Amino acid sequence: MRKVVAPIEGWYLETVEKLIFTVKGHLHPYGHLVAYVRYAPHPEGDRERGGVRYKRLYHLDEQENFLLEHYPHYLLYDGVMDELLQAVPIKRIVKLYDPTEKLIELQRSRGLLTPVEQDALSFAELLASRAKVPLESLGVSGSILVGLHKPSSDIDLVVYGVNSSRLVHSALLSMLNEDDEVKKLDVEGFRRLYEFRVKDTRIPFETFISQESRKVIQGRFRGREYFIRFVKLRHELTELYGDSFIKCLGRATIRARVASDENAIFTPCVYQILNVEFLEGVKVPKLTQVCSFRGRFCEQAKVGEEVIASGKVEEVQRKDGEVYHRLVVGATPNDYLISLTPTASI
Repeated sequence: MRKVVAPIEGWYLETVEKLIFTVKGHLHPYGHLVAYVRYAPHPEGDRERGGVRYKRLYHLDEQENFLLEHYPHYLLYDGVMDELLQAVPIKRIVKLYDPTEKLIELQRSRGLLTPVEQDALSFAELLASRAKVPLESLGVSGSILVGLHKPSSDIDLVVYGVNSSRLVHSALLSMLNEDDEVKKLDVEGFRRLYEFRVKDTRIPFETFISQESRKVIQGRFRGREYFIRFVKLRHELTELYGDSFIKCLGRATIRARVASDENAIFTPCVYQILNVEFLEGVKVPKLTQVCSFRGRFCEQAKVGEEVIASGKVEEVQRKDGEVYHRLVVGATPNDYLISLTPTASI
């Protein structure tokens, strides 16, 4: 596997103010990294590292309001993406956290790990073994990566590279049906997940559970909840920053059929669509994609399924002259992508 040499999805960074951000996606404005603030020093924070207590910022509006009030220099309007972004100037970064390096560190510290660290290491090793992929293609992200995990923390893993991602995804699907240590969430687990997500994605619980119960990217390992991101490497991408210019045209709600789910497991995820019917909002020609930069919308729909989606309509103008439109979901609590024909249940 080609070594990840620059920060992409799954990495974290720390600023001069000791703020900790999680890096998002591959496309970053010049001199910046697009990243969401995740942890901030706070005297009443529920976790501690190096004598500093930290508070976790869970939701997008909470993060943006926090930055707007205290650190507005981490909010950037980007003309290429036509969006106000959480973005960190590279000159203000004091440390980068690499998930693949963290996994190596856990291996070297075997026998000295906390229970959550040991579970993360064991799960990564099991996935690599069952999928027959190099362990170096996996990494440990989330609170474990930055040393802010608690005894109750989840396992956040990332798999880098298209081939390794597909092999791990396939192995995980088999393990959920065969392995005693890897299980889907039960109803109570989905209830907790729903209560966490509903502030950012407002859909009924019954709809939520019908969507989430068929996913393999989340579940339990040895009783501990996990979430896995599958991420393409830079040399596998077809687009770099500046190859396209985005123009936001407003909001729309659509109904469509999924023509391809080839990139549904990856973060960011893309669903090619056809037979588009506009139900509300802006109407545009050649709306060919529903996409999201948030992991919660991965595995949301399968090829051939009818979906209903609500989000931001963007016009994409490529340098080669091609123009098309896409619907981006995940930026506001009113965004959603729902399969009207889900095929699995718990």
